[in-house]
Amino acid sequence: MRLRIAHSTTYRYEPPASGVIQILRMTPGSHDSQYVADWQIDVSTDSRLDRHEDAFGNVTHVLTHGPLSDLTVTVEGLIETQDTGGVLRGTDERFPPSLFLRPTELTDMTPAMEAFVRELAPTADSDALGYLHALMLGINTHMTFDTDPTSSGTTASEAFSLKRGVCQDYAHIFIACARMGGIPARFVSGHFWRADGANQQEAGHAWAEAHVPGLGWVGFDPANAICTTDAHARIAIGLDYLGAAPVRGTRYGGGMETLTVAVRVDKVSDRGQSQFQS
Repeated sequence: MRLRIAHSTTYRYEPPASGVIQILRMTPGSHDSQYVADWQIDVSTDSRLDRHEDAFGNVTHVLTHGPLSDLTVTVEGLIETQDTGGVLRGTDERFPPSLFLRPTELTDMTPAMEAFVRELAPTADSDALGYLHALMLGINTHMTFDTDPTSSGTTASEAFSLKRGVCQDYAHIFIACARMGGIPARFVSGHFWRADGANQQEAGHAWAEAHVPGLGWVGFDPANAICTTDAHARIAIGLDYLGAAPVRGTRYGGGMETLTVAVRVDKVSDRGQSQFQS
């Protein structure tokens, strides 16, 4: 599948901020499941973007700027994807899978979540893949997709208790429960093409990857109750959202800050035309 992606993030500061530092993880890499045919990143200010790779191999750009009242970061490009049944191949793995057993504040556990895991069958010890599929479906049933009650700082336990949240919350719950079962799991940020035509979106997408013996890393999208397919475009990974956030940084001075995000994901035909047009 060929996916045309446009992602815009705008910050507005009232009064203007005296300075900002932002780390951008908005540039995908190529591997066996996806090929980045074209990609460009642009900012609204006359700023230098310093390109690096973080510890996990994510492509990052560091942006710094002096006084400003608004900042828009835009990325656009074309990614060619393949459906590999969720199995990941050809990625730059810099750490052993066991690193991704490490708990974080956003992937905390509670007794209620532990009871939820114990009820799943088969157990992780006897059939890791079966356990992960059951976990994915169980989370999808337990949760209701709702953009109101949670934020980027909501923990897995808070979202699980609310039984509501967004794809980030589903992923955090999955990761926490997988790790409890002794299975390494990590957070993935990216984009998702929806076959129902809802290609204009208010945010990017998030899912999880778990390390399955004999298969390697496998993508699980609990918000959609599916393993990853060619409709998924993978951008960055981390122990949780904080390590894979598209834009993360700080500002100095200024007053109220407002954030607007616009994402568009189109399926492109062989003739180069988007399947959906505005």
